[in-house]
Amino acid sequence: MPSPHDLPTYEAGPKQGPTFQDGQRRVDYVLTYHIQKPQSFRRKTSHFGDYRILRSLRRSLSMMRGRDTPPPKEDPEVAAHKHRLDYHEDDKRFRQTEFEDNLREMGLELEKDEGVSYDVVERINLFIRKATMLFYPLLSCQILYDEWASYSVFYKYQPIGLIRKYFGEKIGLYFAWLGVYTQMLIPAAIVGAIVFLYGCATVDNDIPSMEICDPRNNITMCPLCDRACSYWKLKTACGTARASHLFDNPATVFFSIFMALWAAMFMEHWKRRQMRLNYIWDLTGFEEEEVSLCPYTTACLLLYVCSYFSLDYVLITLFQEKKVKLTCTDRAPAYMTGLFTMLIMVGVTFAVVFGVILYRISIKAALHMSSNPTARTNIRATVKGTAAVINLVIIIIMDEVYGALARWLTLLEVPKTDKSFEERLIIKTFVLKFANAFSPIVYLAFFRGRMVGRPGDYVYVIGSYRMEECAHAGCLMELCIQLCITMLGKQLIQNNLFEIGIPKIKKLIRRRKSDMDSQQQEDYNMTLQRHEKDHFLGPFVGLSPEYMEMIIQFGMVTLFVASFPLAPLFALLNNIIEIRLDAKKFVTEVRRPIAARAKDIGIWYNLLRGLSKVAVIVNAFVISFTSDFIPRLVYQYMYSPDGSMHGFVNHTLSYFNVSDFQPGTAPLQPMHLGYEVQICRYKDYRETPWSNTPYDLSKEFWAILACRLAFVVVFQNVVMLMSDFVDWLIPDIPKDISLQIHKEKVLMVELFMKEEEGKKLLRDSHANQSPLQPRSRPASHTPSNC
Repeated sequence: MPSPHDLPTYEAGPKQGPTFQDGQRRVDYVLTYHIQKPQSFRRKTSHFGDYRILRSLRRSLSMMRGRDTPPPKEDPEVAAHKHRLDYHEDDKRFRQTEFEDNLREMGLELEKDEGVSYDVVERINLFIRKATMLFYPLLSCQILYDEWASYSVFYKYQPIGLIRKYFGEKIGLYFAWLGVYTQMLIPAAIVGAIVFLYGCATVDNDIPSMEICDPRNNITMCPLCDRACSYWKLKTACGTARASHLFDNPATVFFSIFMALWAAMFMEHWKRRQMRLNYIWDLTGFEEEEVSLCPYTTACLLLYVCSYFSLDYVLITLFQEKKVKLTCTDRAPAYMTGLFTMLIMVGVTFAVVFGVILYRISIKAALHMSSNPTARTNIRATVKGTAAVINLVIIIIMDEVYGALARWLTLLEVPKTDKSFEERLIIKTFVLKFANAFSPIVYLAFFRGRMVGRPGDYVYVIGSYRMEECAHAGCLMELCIQLCITMLGKQLIQNNLFEIGIPKIKKLIRRRKSDMDSQQQEDYNMTLQRHEKDHFLGPFVGLSPEYMEMIIQFGMVTLFVASFPLAPLFALLNNIIEIRLDAKKFVTEVRRPIAARAKDIGIWYNLLRGLSKVAVIVNAFVISFTSDFIPRLVYQYMYSPDGSMHGFVNHTLSYFNVSDFQPGTAPLQPMHLGYEVQICRYKDYRETPWSNTPYDLSKEFWAILACRLAFVVVFQNVVMLMSDFVDWLIPDIPKDISLQIHKEKVLMVELFMKEEEGKKLLRDSHANQSPLQPRSRPASHTPSNC
């Protein structure tokens, strides 16, 4: 692979990149081998042992043993194990030698460098390097480190041109896309903060919240669970109702429409930016080649394995035709196995969500039965917070499992090309991680509180577990809490803490394994060449993990933004750190990847566009079915006596006669409130116990359901129409770039026409010559020098 930090210099200074020992031929690829040393002579703590010293030490010890003392007896089982290890190492060396011979036969030039000896000459060279290092000109890597990989320059634009020159177009496009996405989050974050502040400013004037908090209403609510839970006053839900108004207010509808248009503008803005970069980087006519994953030369096989598997060596079978024989498995069974396994894992995700549901139900009942007054007064907050944290921990763990599983399933399918492998891996990873991250959120948004039943006729699962109900203010507040904890937790723990902490832990482990102190370590590092230093860096695992982080974040920002308007702000703050964190990782933590050309971000654009379309539908359902926006409108314009929201809370509550409880479900402490309760209230639209059809769904329920469905249809079509209008209004190619491309095409046509005219004139001149006229011939038959 290319030397990871083969740094280009400016006009002054040494030659560009490492060279052969002649100082003229430049090194294009550096191949490194892990040579396993025999255990009897392996240094246990040093990570930087010199192979020559160990080899000479082995010879000296063997000579001493041969002269002085007979060799000690060794356990036959241990000896057999060492023999197998030595045989394995000899087999590896044989394959490496055969591999290098084939590279030479193909015309490649090789030069071996088996390490450096740390003697007096090296100490002199070390002193010279230290003395002259300050006079080296600035390198591209140093500029990137100072102007890009530093947190102090977070407010500056990224040097995309230099990133492209140093890492290649593919990585340059990723950071360009990340910069555009972060830049577009600024207006979304500002509008979302304004919507949140509007909710804070109007919470004291919200009539439904005021009615819930008014102690004069004296509304007695039905128990929230069987037997352990007792009757409770509606005014105890005052805090939840006021907090829900911060996110459930008329401004959230406007914000949902705004975010749908924002997503469309973001996609269009990126297409224009991408087209401009394609023109500047001379990629307008570039077509990505389909690189086969069944290569026919050893060099291609090496590049593929280094790119995707980071293996130390490759087992290959060479024939007289110098081709590689690869046994390809049948793809159809592997594909079906992968699909079946993915379905099973999605089912596991749903099972985990169901397990958390059972946890919430059981812990709620346990806290209601607790004798601790503090536990009984904070039941809702305890259940919501702990359940959200449990979901977060499970999501982080399962993300790692799903990433490894998706790669294994893709390898089973044996894709034919490089692009096919990458796209299949991305699709599998996206499906599994998306289901893992959003399953708890989807449950809270669309399923919790929908299949509960009513007092006296509740729905039970697994025997005695009663399905969860939403609070009186709705499930929107719990949805907001889950989104907030999941989003912040994934960004702070999984995206940032892991990326910062894991490389530092690995570096600390390497230092502890070495028996050198800090000064010796620094001196030794100065003797190493650039590619030797880069070999100890972490391997480059590709851009898919980086893109996947941002795609999941984009889903958090757009899909449920109606319930959490602060999501764009949190995403913006995270991305400001993420850009510099990724930059530092690419410059200092991982080996420099092989530069690859690309004219777009590939399948990631299709995923983004699909999420932006699905977000419109999801937000329509969240506004319509999860929030109280539609019930409030229906009450205000159809049932309110004065056209105001007064009486809305009473309108949403149905009546229940406590004598209709099923046997064994009535509260154990019916006198908990200090008086006997005969009628309690619950949130639903049902007939009264004294009507002809007690507890049946009322006409108000059907009227609200019709309005909800109508709102979904209207909202979805209007917003998508507006998004399509934005797509049509903004051209994909900037005007100046379009004019330049048009001018170049005109010049190309004119040049072609002139060339054709010249050829035509030449043919006419030959045709007009008389056949009797002798043609001129050169004076001699000596060939010309042209």
